[in-house]
This record gives sequence, structure tokens and C-alpha cells, in this order.
Amino acid sequence: MCVCLVLLLTTALIPSSVQAQQKIGHIDSQYILDRLPEYKTVQQKLDQVEQQWRAEIEEARNRVEELRQEFQARELLYTDEERAERQKEIDEARREVEALRQRYFGPNGELFARQRELMRPIQERILVAVEEVATSDGYDYVLDQSGDVLFMFTREQNDLSDAVLRELGVDVDRQQNNAAPANGTQPQGNSPGRRNN
Repeated sequence: MCVCLVLLLTTALIPSSVQAQQKIGHIDSQYILDRLPEYKTVQQKLDQVEQQWRAEIEEARNRVEELRQEFQARELLYTDEERAERQKEIDEARREVEALRQRYFGPNGELFARQRELMRPIQERILVAVEEVATSDGYDYVLDQSGDVLFMFTREQNDLSDAVLRELGVDVDRQQNNAAPANGTQPQGNSPGRRNN
């Protein structure tokens, strides 16, 4: 986001004679991703893995609950030593649940690592396609409008998203007739429809 803000500020400070020579386009990377079949495949794989890991965590939580209920039912029968041992067992099972949660879904968890691993080839393909479209059409800068940067106004003729999809081999005309993107949002821009580049 900082890079885009610096770019916008720099562009604003450049004399207008230099600005006239620069061509700036934009893409909507989420729009592009939503229309790539391999992205849908990656999402399905990630969903399957996530469900498996959530089931594993749920099983561990159930084990904690069983231990806790057993402890409560027999607490009066335990000696102090047995009570401490059972409580230690429950605490260890709780730590196991938290460790699994962190391992799979934490900030450095396996889900994010798997997502990076599976998305890298798709992102690289998109970057190559963006570079190809930008180079062939003479764009100096291509910004992504689906990130943290908010575009208050964009000209549809500068939106390269469909051109990038075509470069990636996606039949854009057929895709436009299909349902809205998976996230249900309309692409950003000054009109709700997509352009024909």
C-alpha cells in the first residue's frame, strides 16, 4: 500500500509535460483470480485441507471435554496425587488443542504456507501476463485496484483485467456471461459492468 501511495504522490509531483508521456493502467486481481480455473482448484484443495485440520482440532477438543467430564464425575474418588495427575492430563490436552490450532491456522501456520505454495505459480503467471499486456500496450505503470488502495475513479479503458485474462488463455466473453465472482462483489471502477478491450 505504501508503494502505491508513494507512486501516486510521485506522479502528482511530476511536471505535467512528463506526466503526459506516462501511461497508467490498472487491474483487479481478485476479478482475474475468480475467473481462473486453477484458482478454483487451489481453493477447493485448501478448503479440503482446512476441513481435515478443523476436524482434527475438534477431535482434540472433544478429548479435552471427555477428560474434564470424567474428572468431574470422579473427582471425589481421587486421591490428591491422582487429582493432580488428572488435572495435569487435562491441561496437557488443552495445550495440545492450542498447539494444533497454531500449527495449522496461526500466523505462520501450515494453511498459510500451503496457500503461498499453491498460489505462487498462479501469481507468477498473472505477473507475467500483466507485464506482457503492459509492455505490448505501452503502459508505464499497472496498479492493482483490489488491494488496500482505494481508487475513487478509474477509466474503464485503462482497466487491463480482461486483457490479462485473455493473455492467460481465459475466454473472457464466456466468463462474463457466467455468475458474478465467487466473493459476490462487483469489480471496482466507474461502472458496474466489465469493458471489452
